[in-house]
Amino acid sequence: MVLMAGSNYNHTYWDFPYAPENYSFRRAMNAAGYATLVADRLGNGASSRPPSGSLTATATAEALHGLVQGLRRGLSSAQPFGKVVIGGHSLSSGTSVMEATAYHDVDGVLLTGYSHALNIPEVLGVISTYHQAAADPEFAGRGHDSGYLVTRPGARERDFFGPGNVDPEVLAVDEKTKEAFSLTEYPDGLTSTLPGMSSFITAPVLLVNGSMDRLSCGPGYSVCVDTATLLAAEAPYFGPAARLRTFVLPGSGHSVNLARNTADYHAAVIGWMKSIVG
Repeated sequence: MVLMAGSNYNHTYWDFPYAPENYSFRRAMNAAGYATLVADRLGNGASSRPPSGSLTATATAEALHGLVQGLRRGLSSAQPFGKVVIGGHSLSSGTSVMEATAYHDVDGVLLTGYSHALNIPEVLGVISTYHQAAADPEFAGRGHDSGYLVTRPGARERDFFGPGNVDPEVLAVDEKTKEAFSLTEYPDGLTSTLPGMSSFITAPVLLVNGSMDRLSCGPGYSVCVDTATLLAAEAPYFGPAARLRTFVLPGSGHSVNLARNTADYHAAVIGWMKSIVG
């Protein structure tokens, strides 16, 4: 599994350092027998940091394709993998859609914090909480240019978590490990949520949202009432080859990996993985 996080996160989203027995998606997948490669997008985490204006979702999708092909060949002299599944969150779900439709070289696509029913007013509300990374206490002195943005201190609980469904310590670590990004990643990335692109995916898809996701559940969280409702809403946007499955994590916000009940989501992903790759 190749895993990338969304615009406000880095690799720690998939491999959370606090209470990893509960919150590390990577650890849960490894325990189920699946190898994982957690990769930072260009411009964040351990990846190179080019000028912010040069960052695009298309470039990230191309980099993701390179990782997929590298794993099939045997990345860094490792044993080649015969089956590769890509997993994304929020923005990187969009890049996963872009990779899967452009190259058709993966065996499965996990999309989280993603739908075709984006709540645009809420998206704009979250964007309004961004400020320059250089002005943030967690990023001062790191050399980010003015185009790199980050959420303002204290904004993340409302933006990314369901009410009452986050451990206070998780919230504190999440603030410490938040990531900078560039808005130039959004225009092409958001095209993946428009009707059309996802219908060209030819690998099985699992789409996961929290029931209280402000961004991806439509007005009034209408498309995330339950798993069946999400499936009915999203099925028209995928072709038969996607064999679309959905899962709604009750009470979770946008960041399903960090909800108190994230273990239920882990179990849903593992069940899906067994159904598509064994």
